[in-house]
Amino acid sequence: MEKITIAIDGFSSTGKSTLAKELAKHLGYVYVDTGAMYRAVALFAMQNGYIGNHFFDTQSLIASLPTIKLVFKFNPDLGFAEMYLNDVNVEKQIRTIEVSNYVSKVAEIPEVRSKLVEQQQEMGKSKGIVMDGRDIGTVVFPDAKLKIFMTASARTRAQRRYDELIQKGDRVTFDEVLKNVEERDYLDTHRKDSPLIKANDAIEIDNSNVSKKEQFEMVLKLIHID
Repeated sequence: MEKITIAIDGFSSTGKSTLAKELAKHLGYVYVDTGAMYRAVALFAMQNGYIGNHFFDTQSLIASLPTIKLVFKFNPDLGFAEMYLNDVNVEKQIRTIEVSNYVSKVAEIPEVRSKLVEQQQEMGKSKGIVMDGRDIGTVVFPDAKLKIFMTASARTRAQRRYDELIQKGDRVTFDEVLKNVEERDYLDTHRKDSPLIKANDAIEIDNSNVSKKEQFEMVLKLIHID
């Protein structure tokens, strides 16, 4: 079967990455987690003192973009690629609530989006790729063969994220996670550059009451739609 490009967009904590990983593994495709790329840039900004609770030195971050090297390296033990920032594995660091609090603000910067979109488009030139994020079907791959837009209620997504963080040993409250989800939703949908919107030809999936298995089988059927 001819390899295609699969673009998965949607709100935070809708399970985009989980679905994308499963599809890529099943199809033998390359999986790219674009959210990890933005999270890595946010972590870089934090490490260098460019962003904090009440400040964001955007100009310093923009000036430092040429020094940021992002690479995915496949981990055979885990079965997926991990994010490396300037040759350092930051996969665990970028998944914290602290990084989550800043990632949407970092992703708002046009220069950051331009740099990462260029890299993402280069990764997808050969097709046979599953990529998830916020603007994959609208900006990165507007001609993708299959576009999925994932959504769920804010409380449902917050509960999923909360359970995930608690399982990892993070000390967070549900209200803190819900606030983060709602703030990210607002920033993602209201930014001027590449806001989160559903592409006209994307298929929307509300997975508030759908199991991961049901969702996977549903999307697998869409891949073979023609």
